[in-house]
Amino acid sequence: MPEWTSGRQADEVNLAEVNARLVSRFGPDAEGWLAEVPGLGAKLASRWGFVLGEMFDSGASSVVLRCRWPDGTPAVLKLSLDRELVARQEAMLRIFAPSRRVPAVLAADADAGAMVLEEVLPGTIAEDLPRESLPQRWGELLTALHAVPAPEEWPWDLRGRFDEAFARIGGRLSEPAIGARIGQADWQRSIQRCESLLDTQSKRVLLHGDLHLGNVLDGGPERGLIAIDPKACVGDPCFDAVDYVVAGAGHEGVEARCHQVATACGLDGDRLYAWSRVIAPMFAIAHLTHGGPAQAIDELLALAR
Repeated sequence: MPEWTSGRQADEVNLAEVNARLVSRFGPDAEGWLAEVPGLGAKLASRWGFVLGEMFDSGASSVVLRCRWPDGTPAVLKLSLDRELVARQEAMLRIFAPSRRVPAVLAADADAGAMVLEEVLPGTIAEDLPRESLPQRWGELLTALHAVPAPEEWPWDLRGRFDEAFARIGGRLSEPAIGARIGQADWQRSIQRCESLLDTQSKRVLLHGDLHLGNVLDGGPERGLIAIDPKACVGDPCFDAVDYVVAGAGHEGVEARCHQVATACGLDGDRLYAWSRVIAPMFAIAHLTHGGPAQAIDELLALAR
C-alpha cells in the first residue's frame, strides 16, 4: 500500500477499499499503480505549480486528490490507470463547458491518465439535497446540458451505451443471489423495451449519459447543480432523468417521482416511465449486491415485470 503523507486521508478514505475497487476493475497491476500515485501527484504538482492535498475520493477506476491551483482556485487531481477514460472525459467536459454545469478542466495529461478540475463547492451530492427542491433543479440542469449541441459525427450514442450495459451487467444473472430474483425472461423483457424506445426516439440530444444522484453536486446559488464524470452520448433526453426517477424506489415510489420529474423537466412522462422499467432490473442488481432495502428491491422487480 502507498505511503500517504498529508493530514486527513486516513479519516476521509479507506485505502484498502480503494485498492480492492481498483484491483477488481484493473487486476493485480492496480496495486502497484496505487503505490505510485503519491509520486505521480508530486511530479504533476511540480510541473503545473499546484499545491497537492489529501486523497478524498475514489471510484471504480480512479482516485481523486484535493489540490490548490496557482491562482488559489480549489481544485481536484483525478488519476486513473484507464488513460483512454481520462482523455475521453476531458473531451466531454470541454464540450459541455459552455453550459457551466460541469467542472472546468484546468489541466490534463492523457499519457499520465491525469487531469485537474475545479473543485465543485459546496459539493453536496444530489442525494443529500432537500428532496422537495430537487426536481426543479434537475430540470434546470438538463435544460443547460441538453442545450449544448452534439459535435458532428459524435462516436457514441445511447444504443451503444445500452449494448455495453446489457452485456456487462447481464453476465451477473448467473450469480445465485441475483439469478434467484431476476431471471432471463425479466432481462430479455428489459432489452425488448429498450429496443422499442430506441427505435422511437423523436428527439435526440447530447446526453450526460451517467446522470445518477452521485454524479450531481451542488455548485452553490450562482452555478446550480453541477454534473461530473460524463459518459456523453446522443439520444432521448429522458435518459438523463431516469436514474433519478428510479432512485425513488423505496421512497415516494418510482411512479410518483416520475410524475414530479417529468413535469419539472418538461419531459414526456410516459416515455420517462417506460425508460424506468428498462433500467429497473439494473438498479435491483445493484441493491442486491450492496444490501439495499427490501422495499426498494421489491418495487424495482415489480416494475421490471
